Amino acid sequence: MENNTPLGDIGLIGLAVMGQNLVLNMNDHGYTVVVYNRTTSKVDEFLANEAKGTNVQGAHSIQELVAKLKRPRRVMMLVKAGQPVDDFIAQITPHLEPGDIIIDGGNSLFDDTNRRQRELEAKGLLFIGTGVSGGEEGARRGPSIMPGGSPAAWPHVKDIFQSISAKVENGSPCCDWVGEEGAGHYVKMVHNGIEYGDMQLICEAYNILKNGLGLNEQELHDVFAEWNKGDLDSYLIEISRDIFAKKDTDGTPLVNKILDTAGQKGTGKWTVINSLDMGVPITLMAEAVYARCVSALKEERVKAARKLKGPNPAIPSARNAKRRAALIEEVRQALYASKIISYAQGYMLMRAAAAEYGWKLNWGGIALMWRGGCIIRSRFLGKIKDAFDKKPKLTNLLLDDYFKGEIKKSQKGWRNIVAIAAKRGIPVPAFSTALSFFDSYRSAVLPANLLQAQRDYFGAHTYERVDKPRGEFFHTNWTGQGGTTASTTYTV
Repeated sequence: MENNTPLGDIGLIGLAVMGQNLVLNMNDHGYTVVVYNRTTSKVDEFLANEAKGTNVQGAHSIQELVAKLKRPRRVMMLVKAGQPVDDFIAQITPHLEPGDIIIDGGNSLFDDTNRRQRELEAKGLLFIGTGVSGGEEGARRGPSIMPGGSPAAWPHVKDIFQSISAKVENGSPCCDWVGEEGAGHYVKMVHNGIEYGDMQLICEAYNILKNGLGLNEQELHDVFAEWNKGDLDSYLIEISRDIFAKKDTDGTPLVNKILDTAGQKGTGKWTVINSLDMGVPITLMAEAVYARCVSALKEERVKAARKLKGPNPAIPSARNAKRRAALIEEVRQALYASKIISYAQGYMLMRAAAAEYGWKLNWGGIALMWRGGCIIRSRFLGKIKDAFDKKPKLTNLLLDDYFKGEIKKSQKGWRNIVAIAAKRGIPVPAFSTALSFFDSYRSAVLPANLLQAQRDYFGAHTYERVDKPRGEFFHTNWTGQGGTTASTTYTV
């Protein structure tokens, strides 16, 4: 390397669109980035095109990449989650020395990040697993960044990450240290689960407005434009508004030409699987994942539609303009109330994870990180930050005065929409499960007493009594024929 060429501030491996945009973002903020890609021709193409005229440097091997970096070396990977990350770590580590930092900016499973940190720290290296959200545009203009891992690494990447991240109104960066081990990737995973929920809720609102109320795409565009001015102001409402206005080449709405089968990359599924391990009911995110699974049964659904009959989805009263406007407002209330439930459940899961893994998570800080740059960015997240600023030990968002008040205002319309949807045969799995959770959470008594009696009857699983202290377990010989021996395991 020529002596007059400055050493790079950070190396980046993986020049797909996200990687390229993140590199250009770092370059814009005055950082010298050295890039490498497994297909090395991509390095030359990037330098000759998108990175032309920048300070970005290319490398044609890992060894060359590392040689071009300042100490401690910071090497960031934006590659496919799973084995490719481990493969690159194995290639990078022989060229590093103690105190150097490897950063995984992909969508890795947090368990893998936990393991990688342990393995690399045993070799004297530091590791960061960071969630990056915002898609291609976010990576270029300012994403939400959620770093976790070796705390000693944070001071060495803080300036870079916070300078390239999105900023909220007061200039605060949508990036802060999340916690040790896989905390950053865990928070990103929950972000993605909430994203699944938000998208499903919007789709259910769309389904009712279109097939229940008979709104056309221009009217849908107008409704979503109006919603985006209020409490629902968010990136996903904004892009849905724009989607309804987009015309195909023949002048008809493009959205109607798109096949109704949803894809998924697995992060929503990871969130739901982890919630089952934790015993935390993130029912809305689970329904959002399953809704995508049902949408994938396109051929079966087409056949079933011919044979399984239900009511006509059109709501007769919606022909009246005044009633129609009232129903549109009730759909908005159902969407907003359900969204509150989804975020409350997401925070319940993160709280359980923090206790399980020994992480000290900053609840308001997480809301701030999501406030800008990421896919779920919204005005609403500012209210979550306010809730935790007021009461850092708040056990559930539903108990915050603001959210309690919003649910109270929305509850009548929410219940009405779920009831109408059920009567008209319009599927609203996320709206419904959100309402069921709300009603379960606010019930001092649930029918689980019968469930425990059943478990004790067939399996001697024991039960607790309302007239005895918690922690005392009892078994009844229900038939008079069994013994008095109870099962040795009891799980709440």
